[in-house]
Amino acid sequence: MSLFRAEIGIDLGTVNVVIYLRGRGVIIQEPSVVAILSGEQRIVEVGEAARQMYGRTPDEIEVTRPVRDGVIADYQVTQTMLRYFVDRVKGLKLLPPRIVIGVPYGVTSVERRAVREAAMEAGAGEAYLLREPLAAALGAGLPVDTATGNLVLDLGGGTAEAAVVSMNGIVVANSVRVGGIKLDEAIQGFVRRKYNLAIGEPTAEDIKIKIGSALPLEHELIMQVQGRDQVSGLPRTIEVTSTEVTEALAEPLMQVAACVRAVLEKTPPELASDIIDRGMAMTGGTALLRKLDEYLSREVGIPAYVADAPMACVALGTGRALENVEVLKRTEFLQ
Repeated sequence: MSLFRAEIGIDLGTVNVVIYLRGRGVIIQEPSVVAILSGEQRIVEVGEAARQMYGRTPDEIEVTRPVRDGVIADYQVTQTMLRYFVDRVKGLKLLPPRIVIGVPYGVTSVERRAVREAAMEAGAGEAYLLREPLAAALGAGLPVDTATGNLVLDLGGGTAEAAVVSMNGIVVANSVRVGGIKLDEAIQGFVRRKYNLAIGEPTAEDIKIKIGSALPLEHELIMQVQGRDQVSGLPRTIEVTSTEVTEALAEPLMQVAACVRAVLEKTPPELASDIIDRGMAMTGGTALLRKLDEYLSREVGIPAYVADAPMACVALGTGRALENVEVLKRTEFLQ
């Protein structure tokens, strides 16, 4: 750990930014949402304060997610958001910070360059990129530096990525653009079709967190939901059950299971036998959905379990990478 340089690990997610500071652990976990004054392109709020404004602002203030599906959708806003968070954590160190950022497995070289340049513009002295499945496996405490097969499924806000990790590298990986946001959209669509009721994204997310489940629950949960009636245009309240939410989530979850199956089909036999013994570690915020581990175990035939602190795994992994920068530089995954 340098006395003169802050060392920062960043999980730049579609829904949340999680920041690790070497020597202190995870110190920031805030929504990756920015509120902008449209005419002047001036940033009004960042993080939790901006999320509170989602769907509640006048026309001149635009609330946006600058990162979509795990990649930068709005370069200028992402750079400003990164600078805001980096300034908050770097303290009074003399040298520009060293930063490791998690990026999705499937990003293109152009997308990779955009992330690195955004980090450098935000004030980094050195910026490295680490593939998220490897970061998630490191953060979940899997023995990725050994010659054993470790299967990790990182379920973020924008993407689900499954990968087999061995010897500090990714042997085989696959990703689908299905994450927490797609699940929210599935709930919105279901409520609109079944009840003729329009609900916002924050309400759909609330339903998912409070009563959502990948499989039917023994004791059904019920929640009152307010929205706008699509026929009369007036506000209306309905009751939604956990069984209905399970039905709404069936299709996106099938895509996640298919993603894992595609990885297992390409896994070398020796590593596959390790995975049967060890099971699959699930990381990312979406891994917290009720009974998702049971659902995936049933669908892919391999025991699945939720890692400790799943939302922080990628950030913790970037932090572990900071401790082993020289080792990981030898692989293609830290660039």
